[in-house]
Amino acid sequence: MFTGIIKAKGTIGAMERRGGDVRLTVRSDGLPWSDYEVGESIAVNGVCLTAVALHDDGFDTDVSVETLDVTGLGGLDIGSEVNLEPSISLGERLGGHLVSGHVDCTGKVISRQADARSIRLAIEIPQEYARYVAKKGSVCVDGISLTVNAVSGSTFELNIIPHTAEVTIIDGYAPGTVVNVE
Repeated sequence: MFTGIIKAKGTIGAMERRGGDVRLTVRSDGLPWSDYEVGESIAVNGVCLTAVALHDDGFDTDVSVETLDVTGLGGLDIGSEVNLEPSISLGERLGGHLVSGHVDCTGKVISRQADARSIRLAIEIPQEYARYVAKKGSVCVDGISLTVNAVSGSTFELNIIPHTAEVTIIDGYAPGTVVNVE
């Protein structure tokens, strides 16, 4: 389980195709990697993945065909920035909302505009998932716990405060960006 509060940004250091699956190497100086063990779950852009090797500056993980099919991870390239969140521990402050890391669908940013000091994003998701998104409800976009401001059909709007834009990859979103949605 996760909280949707991003702990660090990272980059994709390597992508190795292995019989249809992909081995990703994620690099980040933002987490104390010596505190983690092989087998632990780490969310990458909101996708729960298992660390299969740890390094001083990150970890390796295997991404299955199923995960590649239902998330945006297959669209990443070497150097792509990602959001990172290790799984929560019992007794840890939640901060966001409980997130499973099991992405429901991908969405597409259809608009981005300034809203005072914030960013207003509109994201379109497949129609069959729209019924699960509610105004003032919680949604997780690329692993970021957010509150829905408005819903219209299969599109929902989010307000991104400056802090969230600074500490996540969301500041780089533009119309056409594909995102993971839970």
